[in-house]
Amino acid sequence: MRLRTTLAAVGVVAALVLTGCASGGGDDSDSAGAALTIAKPDGAITTESNNPYLGDSSASKYAYGKVIFESLALVNPTGDLGTTPWLAESVEWNDDYTQLTAVARSGVKWSDGEDFTADDIAFSFNQVLDGKLNDTNALDIKSVTVDGDTVTIDFNSSKYTQQARVLHFQIVPEHIWKDIDDPNTDPLTGEGQVVGTGPYVLDSWTTESVTLAANPDYWGGELAVPELHYVSYGDNAALTTALATGEADWAQAFIPQIQDSYLSADPANTFLASPTAGAGTLFMNLQTKPFNDPALRQALAWTIDRQAYVDIAREGASEAIWSVTGLGTLLEDEVVPEYAGQNYEVDVDKARAILTDAGYTWEGESLVDPDGEPVTFSISVPAGWSDWNTEQALIAEELKEGLGIEVKVDQPDWGGWDAARQEGTFQAIIHWLEDTGNAYGLYTSAMDPKWIVDDKAAFNFGRFDDPAVTDALNTYANASSDADRSAALAVIEKAFVENVPVIPLGAHPLLGEFNTRNYIGWPAEGDLYASADPTQPAIVQILTKLQPAG
Repeated sequence: MRLRTTLAAVGVVAALVLTGCASGGGDDSDSAGAALTIAKPDGAITTESNNPYLGDSSASKYAYGKVIFESLALVNPTGDLGTTPWLAESVEWNDDYTQLTAVARSGVKWSDGEDFTADDIAFSFNQVLDGKLNDTNALDIKSVTVDGDTVTIDFNSSKYTQQARVLHFQIVPEHIWKDIDDPNTDPLTGEGQVVGTGPYVLDSWTTESVTLAANPDYWGGELAVPELHYVSYGDNAALTTALATGEADWAQAFIPQIQDSYLSADPANTFLASPTAGAGTLFMNLQTKPFNDPALRQALAWTIDRQAYVDIAREGASEAIWSVTGLGTLLEDEVVPEYAGQNYEVDVDKARAILTDAGYTWEGESLVDPDGEPVTFSISVPAGWSDWNTEQALIAEELKEGLGIEVKVDQPDWGGWDAARQEGTFQAIIHWLEDTGNAYGLYTSAMDPKWIVDDKAAFNFGRFDDPAVTDALNTYANASSDADRSAALAVIEKAFVENVPVIPLGAHPLLGEFNTRNYIGWPAEGDLYASADPTQPAIVQILTKLQPAG
């Protein structure tokens, strides 16, 4: 299906080296290149921790670890959803995705001068297999073997829907990490410990800024950008000001009124929203009124304006999802033939006809259910989530005017919202999806009981449960052939279309703000080789493609 299972590395190294040579232009131009300041709105950087495996380390939170420690391959979450070998010259999955074969790239050195080998790959994954490193990515490794430059990793379960998690697992040097007692807690701040294969090396660390310098021996060739500065601002407003004034060069953030507050400040300022297979989605509590009636859910699907979500709530930073299957354009090839070209639209007359046929009536302008009760519900999104707060108001207006439904806009704090979504005490929420890079992400998020543990939901918040769909989801995830996976998908999509368990609104994009004053070669709408989000693994790919601007 959409994630490309293997891409040989023919031409990859050459392309990187050529890019580096073209951008470098000799020692003088390299030394004269401008630094890039990469910013986040997460407050002060207070404690140094350079461990790439810790989600709360400064290296992970501010993402500078991704330019130090690299992975076997890069899975593009946008564009063609393809896979580009990176530290591996090639990666190949077996038919049921329970085995990965990777060939270690030759000629790579760690930043301390030691040779990178297949043993480093094996060591990195064996940390998880041996239980020394917590399996936070649910890799579920069975065995790891090395034969020359080839590493074979066997898994206890199919990784078809988790390919990116495996391929993005960061590789660390055995000669350093074998002496780390507990990789789950070590901050990696000791002398000579921050050693990677990446394009940049740690130069200095302060609570104001983390500075990285270009790795002079990087396997991908010379780098146009000599230095990266990672900084963090107190909030989105401060970050927006820094981007607009040129104090910061690169960030990922949702910026309200982005044209006036950022783009108009300088013609070099650029914004790229890259759609992914995930989506901003309306989840409904299927266990209680009014959403326990599929007719009501179907009527909502014919009334809610997805384009208004994109244009108004997301200010253009999304892509409307109209397919009755809930799949966006990136996943068009996973729409089964039965539903190809079948799309929702705003059709209030059709929605009212569905309701009338199901026994609904109107008293004046208000919708009344078959039990004689007015139809009303609340829709909940945490306060301060400005785009989805706007969408709450849009949905309330659309359903009031179109169907006569009274919608209460609820904006609790995060804690209250989180508890309600887990415990099933909400009526409707807007939420994201598990993004697996294929159709499974939407359907497992919407219809898979596996997410309900001890009566608390991590996804499938509406608590949809159909054994036939559960079996089909498991078949999709574990199939050894595209034919079996397609057959399962037909069952899943039929259930989704008929039951409308959730309503996807618009593709959940990866955002990137950057300027082209000093460098060109960034991802663009016509060249989505990666998203422009600097917190994603593909930042290393972007940095090898950047060239001086003129």
